[in-house]
Amino acid sequence: MAEDAFTEHRPLLFTIAYEMLGSAADAEDVLQESYLRWRAVDPATVEHPRAYLVRTVTRQALNHLRAVKARREEYVGTWLPEPIRTAPDVSEDAILAESVSMAMMLVLETLNPTERAVFVLHDVFGYTHGEIAASIGKTDVTVRQIAHRARRHVHARRRRFEPDSDTGRAIVQRFLVAVTTGEVRELMELLAPDVVQFSDGGGKVVAARRPINGRDDVARFVLGVVRTATAATRFEYATYNGMPAARFVTDGQLDWLVAFEIHDGRITGLYGVRNPDKLHRAETVLPLDRGGHQPWKP
Repeated sequence: MAEDAFTEHRPLLFTIAYEMLGSAADAEDVLQESYLRWRAVDPATVEHPRAYLVRTVTRQALNHLRAVKARREEYVGTWLPEPIRTAPDVSEDAILAESVSMAMMLVLETLNPTERAVFVLHDVFGYTHGEIAASIGKTDVTVRQIAHRARRHVHARRRRFEPDSDTGRAIVQRFLVAVTTGEVRELMELLAPDVVQFSDGGGKVVAARRPINGRDDVARFVLGVVRTATAATRFEYATYNGMPAARFVTDGQLDWLVAFEIHDGRITGLYGVRNPDKLHRAETVLPLDRGGHQPWKP
């Protein structure tokens, strides 16, 4: 019975942990720790299993986030979230799609752990200040203040977001044709003047250490990447983090994964992940669930 309850709510629990941590690997670790704690509890004493599990995962994720914060500050180059392959229907929930987008996850990374937990639980999952306070050991007033501060911070830094769509997919397909055929004029038409390219190699593979800004420099960078590709490299369309994306696969191995941010018909952001540690789970579609909000109970 305990296993059934955990399995039933696993997509919701994973989504909460992933949005708090920005890492599928860390989210899986949190779920494993939470599952062991759940197994140690007599299910008959828990009136609302989902609420109990959400609280447990929240606490474990918050502890984990505090532990990894310093490690990320020492990261080599640009840190990007571990990409997760998402089903196309994620874009049907605009709040969920934006909350797991690369751009939003980067903004969340600038919050301190408590601010991030409060923002995610309140603004994404709809929990009340009182429910969050009971979970993280703060007063209602304090949580309300943290939520206000975090929301102001996020809104000041969030980028324009459009969910994955047929239009976005068509633009990415045109982008792939342009870069593989060397159609510079077409590529320049697809890139917004203020486009930004982010690359994450983690210091383990070759990647730009800093963001690249502007249409000319970004076009030069992506054309250079494609020129270094071998004849065995194929380019595939996919959906990651609720965003249209492209996979660069060489000899059966995923080498680059690029998620595209699109606004008003042009590419405004490219998020390229090449760190091999972040591509292990890139083949599997991971179900996400924001869930219909149910109040936490003791």
